[in-house]
Amino acid sequence: MLKTVDSVFYWVSKLVWGLFAPDHLLLILLTLVCGLLWSGYQQIALYGFSALVLLCWVIALLPVGSWLLLPLETKFPANPPLPEQLDGIIMLAGAEKIDASYAWQQVELKAYSERALSFMQMARKYPDARLVFTGGLGSKLDKQFQEADVAARLFEQQGFDIGTIQFERRSRNTYENALLGKELVRPEKGEKWLLITSASHMPRAVGVFCRVGWPVIPYPVDHWTVPGESTSLGFAFGENLEQLTYAVREWLGLAAYHITGKTSAWVPDTCSNEP
Repeated sequence: MLKTVDSVFYWVSKLVWGLFAPDHLLLILLTLVCGLLWSGYQQIALYGFSALVLLCWVIALLPVGSWLLLPLETKFPANPPLPEQLDGIIMLAGAEKIDASYAWQQVELKAYSERALSFMQMARKYPDARLVFTGGLGSKLDKQFQEADVAARLFEQQGFDIGTIQFERRSRNTYENALLGKELVRPEKGEKWLLITSASHMPRAVGVFCRVGWPVIPYPVDHWTVPGESTSLGFAFGENLEQLTYAVREWLGLAAYHITGKTSAWVPDTCSNEP
């Protein structure tokens, strides 16, 4: 039942995001305005077009995405104090360009590459810790080629013995990262596990790991915002739209995970309230 429900959640979330991602939504609304214009509703189309132009100027001039990301990225401190010993280190997938890596037969990474860099840094700092990579999305070109394969190639190129790293290859989202990762690793009560993911993604990730009964120490990386600069005006439509899209995705994800019971709080912070 759990796999069926989770599959439904996965595909519904993909559909909803396809419709409500800010960049997609702008195009959809523009198309609707165009349809109204050609259908003879010129006055309504004019109002709609004017509203869209105003919205685009707001996005271009104001760092709305940064405003939305900042509370998420400051939820957990960067470079937190760490214990002398760790039992394990977890990296969540997301930094890998799966299709490009398969097509070019070399490691290709996204903007989230700090996840991999920090994972390797912590692995060297704690040589006795168990190492876990969780992520199983496959390439559109070859479903057998997955995020884990890109990560394994990267770690091997950087001198790591990939035989010492556990790769979870079935998960498709953050909830499955935690659920299937725990199933693979079977952490024991009282162990200290470090979780590495993007700063804005960390609240949702911590909430999910706590929900499945796997308390973690958050180690946020890959910050989009710069504290103190979120009030500055500028003219960067493309950059601001990209940040806004990323921010809306995280907030929608937090809401969806809370509504469906995958976390116990809208913006989780600790495991204190988890079962």
